[in-house]
Amino acid sequence: MKNLVKYSVVVLLGAQLVVSCKNFLEVSPKGTMLESNYYRNQSEAYNGLVAVYDVLGWQGNGYVSKIPAANSASDDHYAGGGSSTDINAFQVWSNYTLNAANGPQEELWRKGYSGIFRANVLLSKLDGVPMDAGLKSRYAAEAKALRAFFYFDLVRLFRNIPLLLTAVETSQLYNVEQSTPAAVYAQIEKDLNEAIPALPVTVALATEGGRLSQGAAKAILGKVLLQQEKFAAAAAAFQDVNGTPGTTSQYGYRLLANFADLWNVNNKFNTESIIELSATTTSAGDWGCAACTEGNHMNILVGPRGYKPGANAPDYVSGWSFNPVTKSLFDAIHFDPRNKATIANLDSLKAVGAADYEPGYMNTGYFLEKFAGREKNKTTGAGAKELNFGQNMYEIRLADTYLMEAEALLRAGTPNTRAAALFNAVRARVGLNPLPLNMDNLMNERRLELAGEGHRWFDLVRTGRAPAVLGARGFIAGKHEVLPIPLRELENTKLKQNPNY
Repeated sequence: MKNLVKYSVVVLLGAQLVVSCKNFLEVSPKGTMLESNYYRNQSEAYNGLVAVYDVLGWQGNGYVSKIPAANSASDDHYAGGGSSTDINAFQVWSNYTLNAANGPQEELWRKGYSGIFRANVLLSKLDGVPMDAGLKSRYAAEAKALRAFFYFDLVRLFRNIPLLLTAVETSQLYNVEQSTPAAVYAQIEKDLNEAIPALPVTVALATEGGRLSQGAAKAILGKVLLQQEKFAAAAAAFQDVNGTPGTTSQYGYRLLANFADLWNVNNKFNTESIIELSATTTSAGDWGCAACTEGNHMNILVGPRGYKPGANAPDYVSGWSFNPVTKSLFDAIHFDPRNKATIANLDSLKAVGAADYEPGYMNTGYFLEKFAGREKNKTTGAGAKELNFGQNMYEIRLADTYLMEAEALLRAGTPNTRAAALFNAVRARVGLNPLPLNMDNLMNERRLELAGEGHRWFDLVRTGRAPAVLGARGFIAGKHEVLPIPLRELENTKLKQNPNY
């Protein structure tokens, strides 16, 4: 994770090896000589592990990362920004005009295989590192679980991908072929099942916040099984993570009493957090390499453009107006208790003269309150203020796994009192009365609870609802459930493009 330790020479070196590469197939030969004399002791092995974790919070070239990109593709947000070509990767996924050369796929592919490359290197070196056997086992487990996580994102984003478990020899660079999705999923499950027993049950948050525990790996496994419609197995994995609804689980997870506390930038690694993407205000990131900063891009991306507050207005930073909230989501959440902590209603502020802003592209007047940067949270250190916000992001949190277990039980055809209790515990946390558990109510609950956190597009695709919900945006069934294989990856290789692209 990004704030696990300060960057060392090896982490910077690893970042240069991966970020500078145009094609994942080029990574191995570029890194071979540079890695050959490393991993001599436990300290260097730890640095290598940090390099793997660092990819979790990947914010790539052109400000493309998974959460704002996936938000743009959902019915809850538009791409937004300053114009119809501003961060074009968001625009073309939002209106489903993406193709092999244009879209977020190159950056998301690079992220996944960068993480896999780093994990593979560490796993190949660990046996030869003189260090405590128990610690070595833990490092290997973390690397395997992280590799599984990266493969899970890749297979659900692209479906047809290469499965690489070792470095690719130079002579084989252009002979790599795609594996079947079934083979990729089998390897993901194998990695996770091997990793879980060697991971700690819990981690010391003060010193190890952001490292994987057994609970985090089981949460990933539950998502992997749910994606494959292995509903009973998914429910069992999630039950281990969730424990008794409304209480503290064996891994220390518990829903926060106050939903709004989830978005307090100082409330890091709280009891609801299962996998958290770390950010810091102290990396001194600047415009020379926006992708190199350890700050959170999301805070500047989603803030209202040209914001001018009045005396008693919120202290939003003037941002770039990406991911404006659609009228559809606003109408759905407007009278829900989570509305105030989720959506910033700039049109209302403007209407009463409390603040002003400049409407961006596809402006609706509604912005993501969860992630809108605040003046009080700007860095006081070196670097560009816009690139050094310190708000962490959730990759998986407990309300998410509660609802996924309820979904698994429901879709398995075995809804029971536990499934209803999980579903209604999420509602009870914000003071809402129980509702009957069915797929419509469950999907609506996920939409309102997890708005803006990058889950909605994946939920619609996973449940087969995307064509109906996103058809008006240009979504074509049988095509847009996955991204195209990046054009650069197809040049002079054996990789084949996904259907209909």
